Amino acid sequence: MLDSPYAIDAARLQRVRGRAHVVMGVSGLKDLYQQGSAKAMLPRVHSAVPEVVFLNTSGGLTAGDRLDYRLEVEAGGALIGTTQTAERAYASVAEGADAEVSVDLVAGAGARLDWLPQETILFETARLTRLTRAEIAGDARFLFSEMVVLGRAAMGETVETLHLSDRREIRRAGRLEFLEPLEIDAGLLAQRDNPALLSGARAIATVGLFAPGAEALADLVKPIQHDGVTAGVSGWNGKLVIRAMAPDGYPLRRYVARVLTKIRQADLPRVWQM
Repeated sequence: MLDSPYAIDAARLQRVRGRAHVVMGVSGLKDLYQQGSAKAMLPRVHSAVPEVVFLNTSGGLTAGDRLDYRLEVEAGGALIGTTQTAERAYASVAEGADAEVSVDLVAGAGARLDWLPQETILFETARLTRLTRAEIAGDARFLFSEMVVLGRAAMGETVETLHLSDRREIRRAGRLEFLEPLEIDAGLLAQRDNPALLSGARAIATVGLFAPGAEALADLVKPIQHDGVTAGVSGWNGKLVIRAMAPDGYPLRRYVARVLTKIRQADLPRVWQM
């Protein structure tokens, strides 16, 4: 029984459920499935490489929501995947319940796949669990970026309590090539100024390129700078990984955009307009 006629009964709230799956072949779209709040749009582009833009029509995520995205490009094909806008994880009213996002990415033999979602903004008491998995063929080229913003500085938001579990797994020809588990909670945020943790940053990003010879691009990326952004670049054994942090989301976004443009030698998807 509710204590007040205005109290929220978390168990009765409608939850977001969404699935959007796209399969692209060399000659064009092979399969498209969308359900619930998850949509997949294929805008007209001037490039020869098609784009898929995922959209969560609910406007954000909160406790108990579920989103499932899948993007597959078949052998010899090329595809760019992104999101229509920043994803937002709002305050969770149900104690202990997480919003869950699953992203599955597949690149066949000789294929090229870019997964370039826009940033995820986390609000106070948000709870989000996200798993991103990529399965790529031995000679495929895979590029991804992921940005997380812990509250918006321009709005005076300081996040003190939340739970983020963000895990990325990349397998090439069935072999684990890259594993990045990220956990952020109130305990870490209480030490946000620790140089070994966030070092005062409220926006963080990882960019990764997995392709034969990717390590050779490290010297091209290292000179890229943006005011307020601290970044590290590593290249080895067909992998290029960039990690960056900034005091706010906007400078980080500008930096990541410059890095991606340099790596891709092409413009970013139109939805990324600054």
